[in-house]
Amino acid sequence: MLANLHNADIPQPVLDVIARLRELGHAVYLVGGCVRDMVRKVHPKDFDVATSALPEEVQRAFRKVIPTGIQHGTVTVVQGGTHVEVTTFRSEGDYLDGRRPSSVAFERDIVKDLSRRDFTINAMAYNPLDRDLADPFGGQTDLQAQLIRCVGSALERFSEDGLRPMRAVRFAAVLGFSLDPDTRDAIPATLAVFRKVALERVREELTKLLLSPRAEGGLLLLSETGLLDVFLPEVARATPEAARLARAAVQAAPNDIEIRVAVLLADLVDRAQARDIGLRLKFPNKVADLVALLVETAKLEERFSDTDPSLRRLLARVGLPQLPQLLAVARARVQVRAPERLSDLERLCARLEALAAAKPPLVPKDLALTGGDIMATLAVGPSPIVGEATRFLMDSVLDEPALNTAEGLKQRLQAWQSARTGA
Repeated sequence: MLANLHNADIPQPVLDVIARLRELGHAVYLVGGCVRDMVRKVHPKDFDVATSALPEEVQRAFRKVIPTGIQHGTVTVVQGGTHVEVTTFRSEGDYLDGRRPSSVAFERDIVKDLSRRDFTINAMAYNPLDRDLADPFGGQTDLQAQLIRCVGSALERFSEDGLRPMRAVRFAAVLGFSLDPDTRDAIPATLAVFRKVALERVREELTKLLLSPRAEGGLLLLSETGLLDVFLPEVARATPEAARLARAAVQAAPNDIEIRVAVLLADLVDRAQARDIGLRLKFPNKVADLVALLVETAKLEERFSDTDPSLRRLLARVGLPQLPQLLAVARARVQVRAPERLSDLERLCARLEALAAAKPPLVPKDLALTGGDIMATLAVGPSPIVGEATRFLMDSVLDEPALNTAEGLKQRLQAWQSARTGA
């Protein structure tokens, strides 16, 4: 594993920052997730640097520094056009709100800094110039054992920051690791702290979990530890079989957050509940609305015998841009719930795609008559009757798209008006 670190591809600006701080006599390391990833031979997204240098010492050491979080010891060094985050070694005071420490103290010792971190696999530090690895809590061993284990007491770590239990489960899902028994047992005991966490942060972790290669196992772990009941009781309290099928369908779905959330909820809640869940978890309104729409229309297996006009109405309801997502939701559900009906579903999907490809008129702006044309034909001004007439024409062209010509729609409008007035 050390060979993986020694051979890792570390950007030159990061190495330059480390070299400069070391040249000035400071201890300096890469820390956290980047070390974990390099040990696993995964290229890190970010390279975080930790140092014994105080923030003002870091600022003096480089020409361009942005004081991004200087009160917490973090500054961003701009080196060769690259932003490198540098944080002073620190220890933390008591966590009074289950979210953040009441105080931060700067330290000169890397072990003190690592001891405040959440999991052993995130509590390693590496100096690539000296090839020095600091791993006081056995992160390498736990990586080899594929284990998520808290640094020190799991009860203490989870009582400090209520999001950590959710992160533990997310790491297990993303990495395919198991939870250390003590770490797992501490989750139910600290749910009261988890309840204090802002739902935006919970949503971020849930999104990463749902998009992970092992989402099904992650959802099961959320359920078994009691975390799911805190923020998604509608899923947590489903029958064991309904919950199992929902989890399996998520795993079968494409890696798209709206699709996977819709698949998770489609057989457990209705449209209104799905939208409420999306908003409760602080998804953008647009995402909550789309998930609700997909949940409402997900059961395509109930439409195998629908007529073309009925399917065009479905397309109008869903919208052509969202059709691929609807088909993906339906396929994931049927694959798990009724695999013997997959061939029937594929035939329906082909019908829907063919109807969509014909570009039928699905919304009022697709009509061959504008609102002005409708008013002129009926000899009326702006009034509710224009809306009624538009709905009548939409019904007509959804039944038979070939009717969508200016002359044809005018004739239908005139006949409709005569029938209404008894003329």
